[in-house]
Amino acid sequence: MAVLAVRRQGLGLLRAFLVFLGVSVLCGVALGTRREHVSLDHRSHRHRHPGHVSLHRHRQRAGKEGQVLHRSKRGWVWNQFFVIEEYTGPDPVLVGRLHSDVDKGDGNIKYILSGEGAGTIFVIDDKTGNIHATKTLDREEQAQYTLTAQAVARDTHEPLEPPSEFIVKVQDINDNPPEFLHSPYHARVPEMSNVGTSVMQVTATDADDPTYGNSARLVYSILQGQPYFSVEPQTGIIRTALPNMDREARQDYEVVIQAKDMGGHMGGLSGTTEVKITLTDVNDNPPKFPQSVYTMSVSEDKVPGEEVGRLKAKDPDLEDNGLVNYRLIDGDGINMFELTTDSETREAVIKLKKQVDFETKRSYTLKVEGSNPYIDSRFLAWGPYKDEATIKISVEDADEPPVFVAPSYTFEVEENAPKGTSVGRVHAKDTDVANNPVRYMIPLYTDVEQFFSISEDGMITTTRPLDRETQPWHNISVSAIEIGGHHQDTKVRVNIKVKDVNDNPPEFASNNEVFMCETVAPGKVIESVSAVDKDEMAHRQHFTFSLAPEVAHNQNFSLKDNRDSTASIYVLRKGFSRLTQDVYFLPIEINDNGFPSMSSTNTLTIRVCSCDSKNTILSCNVEPYILPAGLSTGALIAILACIVILLAIVVLFVALRRQKKEPLIVFEEEDIRENIITYDDEGGGEEDTEAFDIATLQNPDGANGFLPRKDIKPELQYPLRPGIGRPAANSIDVDDFIKTRIAEADSDPTAPPYDSIQIYGYEGRGSLAGSLSSLESVTTESDLDYDYLQSWGPRFKRLADLYGTKDSSVHDADDGEDS
Repeated sequence: MAVLAVRRQGLGLLRAFLVFLGVSVLCGVALGTRREHVSLDHRSHRHRHPGHVSLHRHRQRAGKEGQVLHRSKRGWVWNQFFVIEEYTGPDPVLVGRLHSDVDKGDGNIKYILSGEGAGTIFVIDDKTGNIHATKTLDREEQAQYTLTAQAVARDTHEPLEPPSEFIVKVQDINDNPPEFLHSPYHARVPEMSNVGTSVMQVTATDADDPTYGNSARLVYSILQGQPYFSVEPQTGIIRTALPNMDREARQDYEVVIQAKDMGGHMGGLSGTTEVKITLTDVNDNPPKFPQSVYTMSVSEDKVPGEEVGRLKAKDPDLEDNGLVNYRLIDGDGINMFELTTDSETREAVIKLKKQVDFETKRSYTLKVEGSNPYIDSRFLAWGPYKDEATIKISVEDADEPPVFVAPSYTFEVEENAPKGTSVGRVHAKDTDVANNPVRYMIPLYTDVEQFFSISEDGMITTTRPLDRETQPWHNISVSAIEIGGHHQDTKVRVNIKVKDVNDNPPEFASNNEVFMCETVAPGKVIESVSAVDKDEMAHRQHFTFSLAPEVAHNQNFSLKDNRDSTASIYVLRKGFSRLTQDVYFLPIEINDNGFPSMSSTNTLTIRVCSCDSKNTILSCNVEPYILPAGLSTGALIAILACIVILLAIVVLFVALRRQKKEPLIVFEEEDIRENIITYDDEGGGEEDTEAFDIATLQNPDGANGFLPRKDIKPELQYPLRPGIGRPAANSIDVDDFIKTRIAEADSDPTAPPYDSIQIYGYEGRGSLAGSLSSLESVTTESDLDYDYLQSWGPRFKRLADLYGTKDSSVHDADDGEDS
């Protein structure tokens, strides 16, 4: 306990006792007491700071030296007081005690406390002046409180002393452990780092008062992660503790760091954090092939560019540090194979560069090197950063097509050679071990006209004579097919040249027509002729010219051979006239120097033309010199008029033919019974047998002995009775013909008992027009309505019964009556 006494000078003395209670008292630790003497002036009622107290004393000393100063009245002066935090006892903590000399203990004085926490945290006994802390204080929430104390009269509440302000500080205890604000931590450090390499720094904070004791003095230590890492106790810097830590062996580490206050001594509070440390990769591992020797195989039918096999060197490093480049460095197959790298799998891919042949070479050897392109200079001593492997490639036999001994063939054959002439022989063989036989053929699409054939032994022959002038070269293909196996084939190009034979006579090289002026002078060359030959004579070709024997001694023209395959035509006379002869034909014989020699006679046409004085041709046509007598104008008009009339007649005739022919007889639809047609053509009677041929009336349908009736549709047909005679088909006796027909009608049981019309004018079988008779309608499936016949009277009753709806019943009834 500490007691502060206040002495009053002058009228009265106020003594205030403030009692400090702390945790140290409760714990048995005595706190040092402080005592100061201050003066209080009731006239001023002004509160002075202790600093002011010192200043006031300085002024008093100056006054004693010779200057009189008036003292102002001073109020209470308080020091800072302390209350221990986190007190958890059963009773409130006594902070201090306020007492005044005017307090006589009769209860007339009332002590009042105001300020921060007054009434809630701090309470005062208004009678005794004791101040208590009713709640547990936490320095980390509020380190100090400012309060004001005053003594007043209990009845009147008048201040007996001026108010005075004092501070209560909360004394810190170690009640907060250290904390890591950014936990957990992540750090990275390269593998193979030296011992002591800094990884990272961790920092913890302590909410306790760093100015009081060791509550906030922290010490760092490592709880987990040894012996790989260490931590500096004062700074919290984590460092590597082991050399040559290999990422490929272990990549991730979990380190636990502890921060402890009280300087790390016993009883201090602590906090921990976790640090995840990852080793980053460096290129500290060279590539390594899992095998020293690799075996692969490739079929001989594989084409260049196809894959043969793959291999890969292992490198545990990551990304660029583990990148491996491959190359072929040696081997007898370095020219037959090539190496590429798969960009995704990073594998070395062996591909065929040239086609291999099992029969030529059956195995190859390659040496492959794999190396790191990026090397860390710190680890050069750990090299070399490359590795080698050997690849043995075996060639597999495949069923290959036959192979021609030559890539192509060129043969020659003379034109006009007879059928079956040998052209040349091709040869192919099976290169496989089986060595199967081979057969040959010429594909039709290469020899469409089939000029050639080929035998089993590859001999090509002609199938007909060839003409060089039509086709000098024949380019065909020959296929060789393996007999047995997979019937594979291969083709070769065969070029056949047709050798020339002198089988074409020479002929004029250009137009064989010459124009000559009438006034040409004798001895003048009117034309220089040359020749061509379809045969191939090249620079050795030479032609000779001469007149044909029949014109060798003509008096008009002569020929001179220039001995350079040309000839000149000369004029022998003058006085040519178009009126006398406008065209001359000069046959010329041309010979070549071939073997055998060929010749031909070509006719040169020479036209006589009219020319001017400068020998410029004006006209070569024959012009009439004597014109016929001209026609008069009237004759021309008459000719034109005749032509117009003829044209009009033709047009009229065509128009009439296009018109539809009108029928000669117009039948009225109302009543056809009254129409009587009269023909004024009287025949010669029965005796006239020359007027017409009775055979035209014969119906070929009745040749079988039975001719059906046309007026009714018989239900039954009876054969003609044999007793009735029939005239011959060629009979011309009309009387016999009519009698025969009457007898047939009388003996027909299906004939009705009345007269009927018999048709003798047979229209011909197979006519497209059909019959024009209306009576033929009875035999057709007509849909006409004949009921109107009932209204025509008794004369048409029979027709109505026959063609009406009751024709069958009426017919039966009539048959009964007749019987």
